[in-house]
Amino acid sequence: MQELIDKLKTVSDNDVLTGDSITEKYQHDWSADAPGVPGAVVRPASTQALSETMKLCNEFDQPVVVQGGLTGLTGGGIPKTGEIAINLERLNGIEELDTDSMTMTVNAGTPLQVIQEAADDAGFIFPLDLGARGTCNIGGNISTNAGGNQVLRFGMTRALVLGLEAVMADGTVISSMNKMLKNNSGYDLKQLFIGTEGTLGIVSRAVLRLFPKSVSRNTALLGVDDFDKVVGLLHKLSRDFSGQLSAFEVMWDSYFDFITDFVDSLESPFENQYCFYVLVELEGGDVEKDAELFMNSLSDAMESEMVADALIANSEKDREGFWSIRDGVGEIGNFIKDTANFDISVPISSMTAFLSQVEKEVTAVLPESKMLVFGHIADSNLHFMCYTGSHDDVPQMYDIVYRVTGDYNGAVTAEHGIGSQKIQYLQHSRSPEEIALMQSLKSAMDPKGILNSGRVIAGKN
Repeated sequence: MQELIDKLKTVSDNDVLTGDSITEKYQHDWSADAPGVPGAVVRPASTQALSETMKLCNEFDQPVVVQGGLTGLTGGGIPKTGEIAINLERLNGIEELDTDSMTMTVNAGTPLQVIQEAADDAGFIFPLDLGARGTCNIGGNISTNAGGNQVLRFGMTRALVLGLEAVMADGTVISSMNKMLKNNSGYDLKQLFIGTEGTLGIVSRAVLRLFPKSVSRNTALLGVDDFDKVVGLLHKLSRDFSGQLSAFEVMWDSYFDFITDFVDSLESPFENQYCFYVLVELEGGDVEKDAELFMNSLSDAMESEMVADALIANSEKDREGFWSIRDGVGEIGNFIKDTANFDISVPISSMTAFLSQVEKEVTAVLPESKMLVFGHIADSNLHFMCYTGSHDDVPQMYDIVYRVTGDYNGAVTAEHGIGSQKIQYLQHSRSPEEIALMQSLKSAMDPKGILNSGRVIAGKN
């Protein structure tokens, strides 16, 4: 490996870290997986440097792990024994903001928050948003097809990428920097690199789609008695708001009560308790009309007993208070250790039966287990935690929940990705034929199996 490292140091625009200069930062992501120390960390500052780096690694049959902001939750960015880490933090910056085309061209290592703020300064929004916005990089968002809080209105990251550039395992640069919304000229090659978690190529640049900034935003936190009414409310608000519903977050009482009871900075704003708590937001282009529409729709929902109680945010402080309860999941680790954390999708119509089946099967084996449930819901995404307080019980919970997910034709990951943690569970969401095709693509595009090996699909290739 030393001969390769010496050559990598000669590549213009490369910064290579070895030995004690490889700090803990490059050894782990936000998952619970054990950290790993790479043989070196290569930090290219240009596509050309990244291309030359991969040419050398391919020549030496050197496995690499690709790193962005290292905010992943599935272990995908953690180095394995014998790997070199390619970290894209120096490949950052905004190249262009085209106001006429409503696009932004960026380098892969650009933090999501930097992109959001640049769009805002120009009178636009880049609607991808998640809690790690200040740390995660757009290349990682693209490679994992990140979801976030506004999927209901704007779609996953895939819907926000018009074009991209990627470096393949042998160093070949595929540049498809399209700026048009419509382009049916041959295969849409960018899709090979979106959501494939760096296993087919490394995203180096991208053209992102921007949207006009909304001038109004109305937010409410609602108490609802049963899940059928939650679904009815989703349909009503989607119809009433005509595509302007930007958030529909649902918290089961298990999660809501835990967060407001244990986190000192949070408390329930309701006098009564409910089975479900729904956080909704309407964004639009007319302050007065949107506020009137929002209030009228919620009044109708209460009169029809679809909603039991409603709290309206009258200030940004109120809005932040509502969202802090939803985002309080980040505090749970301070109170509960050894949890099994799930990011799954099942059809909305199956959610109640699915959760009931999960609880039944988990408690049959682990009677002391508990669940905390919340989710985006409108995009079929459920997040929840199972725990007993014992680390030894965690593998059983994963086995049971992912098997039941497959029984309900669900997805074992909705937005976090497979990484290295969920490879054995992919079979519950993908058929043998689909997995075989994935392996064929991997073999064709990375015949030596050096790119993020041991992530997404099993085997070297």
